[in-house]
Amino acid sequence: MSRFTTSLFQASAIAAVLAIVPIGTSAMAAVDTGTYREMSVFLDVFNRVKAEYVDKVDDKVLVKGAIQGMLAALDPHSAYETGLDYDNLKIQTMGSYGGLGLTVTMEDGAVKVMSPQPDAPGARAGIKSGDYITHIDGKLIFGDSLDESIQKMRGAPGTKVALTLLRPGRDKPIQVTLVREKIVQKPVKWSVKDGVGVITITAFSEHTGEAVTGAIRGIVKQLGHDPLGYIIDLRDNGGGLRDESIAVADNFLSSGEIVSQRGRDKADIEPFYAESYVKGDLAHGVPIIVLTNAGTASASEIVAGALQDHHRALVMGERSFGKGSVQTVIDLGDNAALRLTTSRYYTPSGRSVQEGGIEPDIAVPQLSDPDYKSRPVFREDDLRRHLINEVKANNGALEEDGKVDPRFAATADELKAKGVDDFQLSYALKTLARLSSTQSVTAAK
Repeated sequence: MSRFTTSLFQASAIAAVLAIVPIGTSAMAAVDTGTYREMSVFLDVFNRVKAEYVDKVDDKVLVKGAIQGMLAALDPHSAYETGLDYDNLKIQTMGSYGGLGLTVTMEDGAVKVMSPQPDAPGARAGIKSGDYITHIDGKLIFGDSLDESIQKMRGAPGTKVALTLLRPGRDKPIQVTLVREKIVQKPVKWSVKDGVGVITITAFSEHTGEAVTGAIRGIVKQLGHDPLGYIIDLRDNGGGLRDESIAVADNFLSSGEIVSQRGRDKADIEPFYAESYVKGDLAHGVPIIVLTNAGTASASEIVAGALQDHHRALVMGERSFGKGSVQTVIDLGDNAALRLTTSRYYTPSGRSVQEGGIEPDIAVPQLSDPDYKSRPVFREDDLRRHLINEVKANNGALEEDGKVDPRFAATADELKAKGVDDFQLSYALKTLARLSSTQSVTAAK
């Protein structure tokens, strides 16, 4: 129900441990002396702010600001999460929350319903897309921030909340009382198009790997046989849990490494492999295309990179976001957590996608988007203090391909007239049809 501006790549949740190590060398003593000196400066500033700032300041506000500033000096993905931010963090990884199942946004200071989740309390109460929420439990929320309004609508399953709605075309407000439920977000959707199984993954939260396994089985059951191929749509998937990305890739690989991660010590390499003795390739070797764009990040890039390196899939679309770092979440108690970058990850061939991202095997612009040429593209290398990768990507490669390749000369209006509202998906479907036809001819010989 909330919007996320950054993606989480969670390695694991670990407990904080304070180790007291005696100083054994003069070098260690020098390091500690320097640390204490810097800490004394921090405490001096802290005390001066408390004593001399124009308004009285709460200690928690100062400490939180100091921690956030410290982490912001490291990289864009390390952060101190408290309150609603921490709740959002848990929702993104666990894929569930207590609430009403409403996706909302802020419009001119008012909370507007974008879409109600099917079979959730909001939808069952008749709340519709375009409704405006004006009161929560009888209190006017106009002027509140979006996060404040969201926090009021969330709560423990089984508790009640009353909403007042304004609906365009209705003269009077609509009053509804709802009972909060555990809302389970569904990160995996599937369909069959032209004999091809299309699996769309929007996030890597708990059980995403299992959901992809279920999608494969559902597609095979609907067709009565294996599809011509699979399209794994990872566009605008900002990532999530590392283990779930490994589980997703494992559905399509019989063996081999999926990803490895390396921390501060370059010799400390932790590889993760396909569990062929458990699954094997559930797709039975049929062709696969992975769709990516500039919003394909982190855990999504693990899947795309693994299938690309093993020559199990063609990556099609645009260069991915380029987030090749791992964040460990450390629960600090009191509804707070430290999200700290602790390692980088590498594809099976040893590539780091940090900054550069995953380059598509077949670069295909989204021609059905009329603004694709003029809309600014935002990636990891645009973030301040991002981790550096020695290998730089060619940012203009896709755009140049789109300009000169005659296959990509159609306009959005021309495609719309032909009934094509997603050019990249349409191109992937046609490519799989050609690949399947080629394989059939080869098998016949």
